[in-house]
Amino acid sequence: MSATTDTENLALGAIGNCSISALVDARARVVWFCTPRFDSDPAFQSLLCGPGDRERAAYMAVELEGFVRSEQHYERSTAVLRTRLYDGQGGAVEVTDFAPRFRHHDRMFRPAQLVRRLRPLQGHPRVRVIVRPRGEWGAQQPSTTRGSNHLRFELPDQTLRLNTNVPLTYVMASTWFSLNGPMSLLLGPDETLAGGIEDTARRFEEETIQYWLGWVHRLAVPFEWQEAVIRAAITLKLCQYEETGAIVAAITTSIPEAPNSGRNWDYRYCWLRDAFFVVRALNSLSEVGTMENYLQWLQNVVRASPGGRLQPLYGIGLESELVERTLDAPAGYRGMGPVRVGNQAYEHDQHDVYGNVVLGASQAFHDLRLFRPAGVDEYELLERVGEQAWRLHDQPDAGMWELRTRARVHTSSSLMCWAACDRLAKIAVQLGLPTRAQSWSERAAAVRARILEAGWSEKRQAFVESFGGQDLDAGVLLMAEVGFIDPRDPRFVSTLAALEATLCDGPYMRRYEAADDFGRPETAFNVCAFWRIDALARMGRTSEARAIFEQLLASRNHLGLLSEDTAPVSGELWGNFPQTYSMVGLINGAMRLSRPWEQFV
Repeated sequence: MSATTDTENLALGAIGNCSISALVDARARVVWFCTPRFDSDPAFQSLLCGPGDRERAAYMAVELEGFVRSEQHYERSTAVLRTRLYDGQGGAVEVTDFAPRFRHHDRMFRPAQLVRRLRPLQGHPRVRVIVRPRGEWGAQQPSTTRGSNHLRFELPDQTLRLNTNVPLTYVMASTWFSLNGPMSLLLGPDETLAGGIEDTARRFEEETIQYWLGWVHRLAVPFEWQEAVIRAAITLKLCQYEETGAIVAAITTSIPEAPNSGRNWDYRYCWLRDAFFVVRALNSLSEVGTMENYLQWLQNVVRASPGGRLQPLYGIGLESELVERTLDAPAGYRGMGPVRVGNQAYEHDQHDVYGNVVLGASQAFHDLRLFRPAGVDEYELLERVGEQAWRLHDQPDAGMWELRTRARVHTSSSLMCWAACDRLAKIAVQLGLPTRAQSWSERAAAVRARILEAGWSEKRQAFVESFGGQDLDAGVLLMAEVGFIDPRDPRFVSTLAALEATLCDGPYMRRYEAADDFGRPETAFNVCAFWRIDALARMGRTSEARAIFEQLLASRNHLGLLSEDTAPVSGELWGNFPQTYSMVGLINGAMRLSRPWEQFV
């Protein structure tokens, strides 16, 4: 598939191995790479560098002399990315990028390492190889030492080693040379490579491809849109930090939600809300391993929570303080700063998280396939979460959209508190605890009655953003998804109609209509459009839902990935990338709308 030649419109591919991740642009430049964790300072950060940041831009590149165009695609059903560069004289080179991931000695081998393989395709291509890591967000140039077949880059918080059979002199001086045969680069921790460079790179590639093919082979995919679903599923898997089980919302920070909006946030952390939706989407494909790993992390969060209060997000290593700071440099994506590290939302009260925790864990009490099915001990732990949901269901909070300067009783937050009580009742039935089931069922009924009364606006003929309010908010569309209301209930049908009239721009949908801390939202929030699709399908308006779904698929970048937001007029992608919420919506939409397999096989 052909691609543009810059990072505008986020024409990027994601690679990773559930330890680290990186972004590669359409010309095979690695423009983003945080190591040894998703939330580490980046070794390559040119994605966030503006025109004046040339000296501090960090990246890895293979440049082709006389370059005229590129093509880029993933190896089928894998996280292995191939970029082909063409010159104007018939020369071409292929660059393969991946992070090793496969089973070795009965455990998963997933080093904090990038592998880059080069091979000439045709003609007599001349290339130069650039490896330019920097520390402290580009402020510090590393001290570089040369070994026999490697370079060591000493950064403030780590030392990286580049093992390569590209002549080191050429790498150090960025010298042009003729690429006459395959060459490889392995960039990672300062550790000795056990085997030969080319043999190791080739074996890592082969075994990584086999791992991903095996992982995809076990997915229960819909009949239609299989490629899109598989790509979304792999992308979601790449966002899990497997060592702990945490799932990040995206692998970047500070890509603005809209041009020059200042809505630049760090998403390299685990939001309890987003992680639940990731787990739910992968579960729908029969991929339950991600959920099992996440639940281990989640149990640690709940057990460590003082007084039962949960934060909306935590660090991937269970860090509870994620102090937000603004960097003086780099200038930001396309020069649109600020660049932020940390996220102040960890201080918020967002009451929907209690429902998200219970929903995320509930399948573990019913699914006999799991290695570690949940039981009474886990239920008692979840009840602590439910008690908070019951206590807070009608109290003001910052809401799921994380408003920083006002608090209201958000309907979507109360909805998720209802979900916590409802699912705890269902789990109690499964565990044979009738007294607990009755208690939680009564609480769920009370919360439901409160939402139906206070969350409904006669004036707007819709469920609204907050109790007693008048503003519309797409978050109420989750009412049908979590089973709160029959999707054909006239009140829900009327709500969708009001939201479509107010928040939709063609297939796209904004989050809410009221101005927030930065004014009115300019771009559409991608997952909201998928919530709309889900609601339409549940109402039986399948043809409309399918038409919108196809339009949203066309909004993905050339590799099938989505960011958080889309500009409705231009179709340009904005916001952190790739965004788990958006990829979740794609999977959910395909699963909801696809014609069944039995119609065709």
